[in-house]
Amino acid sequence: MKPTPALRPRTCPPRRSRGVVMLFVLITMVILLIGAAALLRSFNTSLTSAGNLAFKRDLMNQGERAVPVVLAAMKTGALDSATLRANDLPAQNYSASILPTNDAGIPNALLSDSAFTAVASTANDIAVSGQGVKIRYVVDRLCSTSGLDTALGADKCTLANSGMPTGGSSSDLVRAEDATSGGSGAATLQVVYRLSIRVDGPRGTQAFFQTTFTL
Repeated sequence: MKPTPALRPRTCPPRRSRGVVMLFVLITMVILLIGAAALLRSFNTSLTSAGNLAFKRDLMNQGERAVPVVLAAMKTGALDSATLRANDLPAQNYSASILPTNDAGIPNALLSDSAFTAVASTANDIAVSGQGVKIRYVVDRLCSTSGLDTALGADKCTLANSGMPTGGSSSDLVRAEDATSGGSGAATLQVVYRLSIRVDGPRGTQAFFQTTFTL
């Protein structure tokens, strides 16, 4: 008998690396980098928004500086009588008639320097030293034309009641406003004034505030 030849294990040649793993690693890294960039951008946007909101709130508080200035002028200053308020007084940022506004109700005088200097004085601007804040304001009487309040009346001016009668209710106020209702007589109606404020702050922040009041 012939001897059976021993079986030799067959060896396969090693496969060459085709770089598939490296390709997946690179794709994963790109995705992670895109995610990190988006996250950083989101953080920056959130911080910017938060900063702008903080500036807006600060500007609201800063804008209140104009209120006591205006009230002082209206009560004890250059605008403390109906005769003085009957005509425009640019030196006090005061208009005896309604100022033109944009669609949002902001007077055009606060939207451009040229329109402002036509009806008011830049000398009245309030600058907050060390904070980069400037406050500009105008006051206009809600009347269609200049003249004494008593002569213009409700036909040409917006009027408001002087408030709730002492110790009374809302129904008492209605009866007081209508002398024909059998009440105690007509309530005192006063002309309405409008105070509009623009506040310029850091980083080009700008805010507008507005309120109405009677004397």
